[in-house]
Amino acid sequence: MASTHTFVSGFLQTLVRMNIMKKDEAQAADKAFHDAAKENFVDFLLEEGLVERENILSALSQYYKVPAFDVVGHFFELHLLHQFPKDVLLRNAFIPLEVDENMLIVIASEPDNAELLSIIGEHVSYDVRMDVGIRLDITDAVKEYYEKSVTEVDQDIDLREERRLGTQERQQELRDEEIFYGEDEIAEGFQEVVFEDTEEEED
Repeated sequence: MASTHTFVSGFLQTLVRMNIMKKDEAQAADKAFHDAAKENFVDFLLEEGLVERENILSALSQYYKVPAFDVVGHFFELHLLHQFPKDVLLRNAFIPLEVDENMLIVIASEPDNAELLSIIGEHVSYDVRMDVGIRLDITDAVKEYYEKSVTEVDQDIDLREERRLGTQERQQELRDEEIFYGEDEIAEGFQEVVFEDTEEEED
């Protein structure tokens, strides 16, 4: 994994070589990034509107020599995400995309991170292919899907509780009906007895 300075220098050269930025623009972006003391250069370029997302992804693919993937708007598989702790995904800025036979495709912001394969191997036993994505988009997707998972669990609990209460209410209604009909039958019995006694008096 390249140091921040090495990455910034190399990535700017890639942007210039691909005619996405001019040389003087690259130098100005380098200075602005260091003056701003931002943590991630790619996030800085996007936040400042210096380079379009599509061009960032193309340049990342050229720089790392791997395919690029735009995670924005993609529907990830929850069961794949849940094979990794949330803090591991966020700290290392990667997200599992899909399994192709025995190959796990992972989108990482730094696919050249030598420790990443061993970190992934602590949780799954697939062969791994690294694609590159934008760090901020990856971490946003991880947070969104974990929050969605918690919400779905809460909704499931609420639904089960609603069904339980509904069942209890129905059972109570049935008991009330039994009591109600029982009282009617008793009342009818008394009416019959009274009616019979009336006939005897008339005789």
